[in-house]
Amino acid sequence: MDHTPHALLGHYYSPTPLARSTNLDTTSYLVASGGLSPAAAVVASRWVRVFSTARADAVLALLRHHGFSSAHIAQLLRNAPVVLVANPDKIIRPKLRFFDSLGIGASVLAQSNVLTRSLDKFLVPCFEFLRGIVGTDANLRTAFSNKPSLRGLVQKKLRPAVENLRRHGLLDEAISKLIVLNMGILGMAPNRIAGIFEELEALGLPITDPCFVGCFAQMSGLKRETIRRRVALYQSFGLSQCQVARAFMALPRILGLSDGNIQRKLHFFRDELKIALPQVIAQPKILAFKMEKKYPPEMCWS
Repeated sequence: MDHTPHALLGHYYSPTPLARSTNLDTTSYLVASGGLSPAAAVVASRWVRVFSTARADAVLALLRHHGFSSAHIAQLLRNAPVVLVANPDKIIRPKLRFFDSLGIGASVLAQSNVLTRSLDKFLVPCFEFLRGIVGTDANLRTAFSNKPSLRGLVQKKLRPAVENLRRHGLLDEAISKLIVLNMGILGMAPNRIAGIFEELEALGLPITDPCFVGCFAQMSGLKRETIRRRVALYQSFGLSQCQVARAFMALPRILGLSDGNIQRKLHFFRDELKIALPQVIAQPKILAFKMEKKYPPEMCWS
């Protein structure tokens, strides 16, 4: 049996927007029963048409039974409105039970369109493969929670992606840690993966370094242009590329901070606290603190 979203949902589902015009009945339902804002409902209604409110009501009741709050349901319908027209007993319930068995709940499922993926053809084989790589259900839950969308992951490409990482010299233990941090790596193009290895090698970071996996995971979640722009942003405050590189290796997420966040923090330390930025970047974990919280007194600036 074909369990692809298109086959499951029949004429109710289209991989492209149904129409540019507003589907008023569906929009009203999404607002009244789904908890969406009028603007969000208009967008969602371009991807689905609710012909049976009884079925849609049954789907919502099932979701609530499995722990979905009103906020979770609204978030899910923004990401995957087509769940409203799926058969609740034959299609949605088995998927919810599957995720329940893994300990993956509403707060994670609501973040993506994963409930539209085929259970037998994609979800089960995909998660079985991933469990074989990361080792435990706990690691599997963490990996999926970190990257719940599964967008870009194709079953036939998972094994070749792991083999690609091995060819670059990563041991299975490192691959397991890497996938837990960013499962999306398995959907990346081989040339992008090769590029990250090259960039880390250029920084002087060997594969055997304990920091390698964390640095790789951070880079894999950012576009090359973003990485270069943020390195240049740190340098625009007078920091050298070497100083930024050392800080990144110590705390990879300094490149995950938004441009505005980086600017505000560097201005704060330099202009308000009158602290030399080389001192700040030498203790990069300081940059991870939220501005509204007090910096811990044990931080030494001497």
